[in-house]
Amino acid sequence: MAITVRPFRSADAPRVAEIVHRCLREVNSRDYPADIIDRMCGHFTAERFIELSRCRLVYVAVDHVVGEDERVVGTVSRDGNRVYSMFVDPDLAGRGIGRRLMLHIEILAADDGYDHMETGAGLTAHGFYLKLGYTDVRETETEFGFNHILRKPLSRPDPPGDRRDTG
Repeated sequence: MAITVRPFRSADAPRVAEIVHRCLREVNSRDYPADIIDRMCGHFTAERFIELSRCRLVYVAVDHVVGEDERVVGTVSRDGNRVYSMFVDPDLAGRGIGRRLMLHIEILAADDGYDHMETGAGLTAHGFYLKLGYTDVRETETEFGFNHILRKPLSRPDPPGDRRDTG
């Protein structure tokens, strides 16, 4: 697999919605009742992702297969230093795609001057964020149930003329 991360395009919306719905039904359904999963699927439509892309920075992970078109395999969005809607194709879970998406937006946020990232995570994703170095800040309730709020400090990049030779 040759995975890269690029900005979301409107044409990605149906595939992104498909990935999210599969994650919700195949993975998150272990932690949430069917009525909550149905409501979440109703919330994350292709049209909703197009709408979100107008007010957030939405990215997709794509797999480049030689001789074929690229295939969207994951998504994440950010608004400033807040992470939203991180999902990876369930068939490709555990291959580092989610980690790569998160690193991408963390670097961009640090470049924009933020000193930390923050996200809300349901029961299913909580362990993923902890493995990436996020720590629990508080707990909340959302329309979809219990939510962990997590935070991770970011390293500021060295200014261009201030890079130190560490060799």
